[in-house]
Amino acid sequence: MLRVVETFSGIGSQVQALKNAGLNHSVVATVEWEIGALYAYDIIHGGPQNLEMYRHHTRDSIVEHLSQYNLSSDGKSEISIRGLKAMSMSQLKAILHSIERNNNLVDINTVTAANLPDTDVLTYSFPCQDLSVSGHWHNNTGGINRDANNRSTLIWQIERILIDLKESKKELPSFLLMENVNNILSHKHIDNFNEWQKFLESLGYVNQLYTLDSRNFGIPQSRVRTYLISVLAEDSDKKEKVNQFFFENNLQNVNLTEDKIAPISKFLRLDYSQEKYRNEAIESTPMYTPSRKKIYENNTILATDHQAYDGIFAKTVTTKQDRHPNSGLIEYDKVILTDKNKHYRNLTPRECFLLMGFDEEQYELLLTNNLNINKGRKILPPSKLIKLAGNSIVVPVLEEIFKQIDGINSRILNNH
Repeated sequence: MLRVVETFSGIGSQVQALKNAGLNHSVVATVEWEIGALYAYDIIHGGPQNLEMYRHHTRDSIVEHLSQYNLSSDGKSEISIRGLKAMSMSQLKAILHSIERNNNLVDINTVTAANLPDTDVLTYSFPCQDLSVSGHWHNNTGGINRDANNRSTLIWQIERILIDLKESKKELPSFLLMENVNNILSHKHIDNFNEWQKFLESLGYVNQLYTLDSRNFGIPQSRVRTYLISVLAEDSDKKEKVNQFFFENNLQNVNLTEDKIAPISKFLRLDYSQEKYRNEAIESTPMYTPSRKKIYENNTILATDHQAYDGIFAKTVTTKQDRHPNSGLIEYDKVILTDKNKHYRNLTPRECFLLMGFDEEQYELLLTNNLNINKGRKILPPSKLIKLAGNSIVVPVLEEIFKQIDGINSRILNNH
């Protein structure tokens, strides 16, 4: 059985890939501080919550309990005690439930060898904002320079944890798995990334670097991301065998052929006779202002009315859709959903989840259990759902990566 720790776990694309691949595994801990993400993870992978188990809590006691964690409502900064106190009791209980059911250690900065369970696979899809091309426009220019003190430099917390494990005489994970934007390989960031890889090699890891497009794995989304698989192979014989395995099974050699890619119609919900799809479409339809006219003219049209254009691919699903560039648009011709001042819609949160490789049943589960809080607001509004999808990883790509990890684990490392 693979014991897995998901740091920067988001909505759990890693564990979903393990399930889909049918690999024997156990997630022994997660690390996620953003409230929406950790709540979505709990529902998607654990099902409905049992909030009755916290009936003994008062507002003060549960706020006091949660204040020991460095939680965030936006993924950027820590939420204050005042912010916690402003939440409903149901939301506070849901957060605590999400933390406890998934052994969520919450803040990567506080993870140590002492509180980290023994693990075979540690994943670390650390924040990409300060590496991505778009980050440049927000003056996020430090990348993963260890002195930059930004969100992307949280990669060096993984270094700290590995050093702590080694110094504590605890076993290092047999596998490490990184995912991030391919801009990490750019001239601007490559020296820092090479420094990271050399550190892993100094611990005895063999590194295999992939830059993979989700279209090569059946998803009609042109999403290119960089993955680093690191295998702990401390003797030369195992190192040679690991390198040979990757040479013979190189995922970089997967050919991009259109017949392998699922049609975009499979991922779009264009049957507006179904009320849920109609309502979601209306919710994703902006007013046709001059700025939206430019968006309409400069982005890919994926469908018109009920007709999807199979053979056309969505662009990268990002954390916002009502902007340029976005993932693609559905234009209106004869279908009248709203008034004449609305010409197109963006992808819905449901469609974004599907394009990341999650099942519609999982999305429905999330909607069904999306708690109403103060004044009818939900924990996960549509904008938050799109953000969670955009920050996730395409599941079918991870499935193939985990199959490689499982093959190396059983055939070369002889772990069962």
